[in-house]
Amino acid sequence: MSVKALTRNTGTIPSLFDDFFRPWNEWFDNGNNNSRMLNTPAANIMENKDGFTVALAVPGLRKEDINIDVAGNLLTISCDKEEESETEDAEFTRKEYSYTVFSRSFTLPEEVNSEKIEAKYENGVLKMILPKKEEAKKMTTGRHIAVN
Repeated sequence: MSVKALTRNTGTIPSLFDDFFRPWNEWFDNGNNNSRMLNTPAANIMENKDGFTVALAVPGLRKEDINIDVAGNLLTISCDKEEESETEDAEFTRKEYSYTVFSRSFTLPEEVNSEKIEAKYENGVLKMILPKKEEAKKMTTGRHIAVN
């Protein structure tokens, strides 16, 4: 199974709406459309004989802020974090709100043992180990065939 077997759902607006809002998007972000990408963490996916490793860059979060759910063959990583800070002075009060919201989903290949997925958050990187089922590991073991 190749890395392409893990696909993602970006959760972005469908292209019909992209086309409709294009003039305004280009005016506000100089046509770079990078504003959508800020809410979707970058991911690296690697495969070896034992399984897959998925690493997401999610700096500034605590491990308690991250939700990881598996439903059927869909792995979803999400965060919905709200922060509020307030500064009071004799003459004014200033309140600031910060929201960090994202959701990223991956379709798990059949050979992944979803019961044994592990996750670790360290230095702004969420690293998940998705082990393969034992029968899938045996299938990837190669053998040499002699030519007669």
